[in-house]
Amino acid sequence: MSVLRDLRHLLRGAGFRKLAVTRLLSQFADGVFQAGLASLLFFDPTHQSGAPQIALGFFLLLAPFTLVGPFVGPLVDRWHRQRIVLVGNLVRVALTLLVGVTMALGGWTGVVYAGALGVLSLNRFLLAALAAAIPRVVDDDDLLTANAILPTLGTLAALVGGGIGVALSRVGGNVGGDPRAVVALGAAAAMFAASSWTATRIGRTELGPVHPLDPGQLRERFADLARGLRDGARYLARRVTPAQALLVMAVQRFLYGLVFVAAILIARNVLADPADSDAGLAAFAGVLVFAGIGFGLAAIVTPTLGPLVSRHAWVVSCCVIGAAGQVVLAASASAVALYIGASVVSFAVQGGKIAVDTIVQRDTEDGVRGRAFILYDMAYNVAFVSSAAVAALILPDSGYSRAVMVGLVVAYLVVAALYALAPKVPRPLAP
Repeated sequence: MSVLRDLRHLLRGAGFRKLAVTRLLSQFADGVFQAGLASLLFFDPTHQSGAPQIALGFFLLLAPFTLVGPFVGPLVDRWHRQRIVLVGNLVRVALTLLVGVTMALGGWTGVVYAGALGVLSLNRFLLAALAAAIPRVVDDDDLLTANAILPTLGTLAALVGGGIGVALSRVGGNVGGDPRAVVALGAAAAMFAASSWTATRIGRTELGPVHPLDPGQLRERFADLARGLRDGARYLARRVTPAQALLVMAVQRFLYGLVFVAAILIARNVLADPADSDAGLAAFAGVLVFAGIGFGLAAIVTPTLGPLVSRHAWVVSCCVIGAAGQVVLAASASAVALYIGASVVSFAVQGGKIAVDTIVQRDTEDGVRGRAFILYDMAYNVAFVSSAAVAALILPDSGYSRAVMVGLVVAYLVVAALYALAPKVPRPLAP
């Protein structure tokens, strides 16, 4: 396979090998940590896990992507990236151990939340530094290949770590006063330490930057970023179609987030005994499997239908498909209904997202495209975090409300109707 051949070629470079090992260990540890945290926040029988607690958990998991992600770039150009990775992972070791010890002693305080938020925020910083370092360890001719392979391997490492984290959370069922996830967090701390140790094998200046920014330049970069995002938002609004597409994507993500929170609560409180966290976790794992099937089918079907259906029409169709998935959930809170609904709604959301990606890329000029996708990512995550906050207000602790599910059906159909009537051609701008 060409991918394996390309990977073998890249691994011949000592710099790439060291960077890859450091990144894979770090992302593997991220997966273990996030699985342990999710087990604690969503499926720990020793604590109340109603809609407000789920909302707080989503804030912890997603706020770093929204609040930290766009602004790490200037900092990555300020400090030596090898030191960012080395010190950053050592700080994560300390924070993870602090969270684990607090839980083991039976504590459920702001220390747990603050520590978890710190670990996840540093993750965004470290990934940005590792990505920025790739051109320093490969030749220009191999840069595209390295940018395709290394992030993919990192994602796979995080997924494997997540699976192991779930298993370790179950093993840790009798540890300490606050049992869930203590073992998983201990393993995550060890892996963060291993990633930090591997970073010591990389020279201090080997990953760049070649000319670190001074404080004045750093302030200028932050100011430029803020102005750039403001100008990018104005550009998208003037072009009309990209802004419309982003709005629909955000609304779909918001509606999907409501269902996602409901699914966690239903798996924990309806499909299983709330005191049996393993059963609840297993039920929710089934939801994730069927959601994954929906995402995968969307990735296959959407490009296949590309020559036959316009992107605009496909977004409308996906909203209607999402409404159909919600009808299933409005009819029943059974496991079968939840799994079918999860797969159909996930297909609709992912299919619409793929079409929106294309619309934003097609209708945005190259000089604005980068800023457009920073705004895209922010809208994507803000919508999901916001949905958790709203879910805390409108969902019962069981997670299932037929009225809410019917309301989501109506919301999908309203979005489909409004977008069907929206302009399909971008507004030309004066040169």
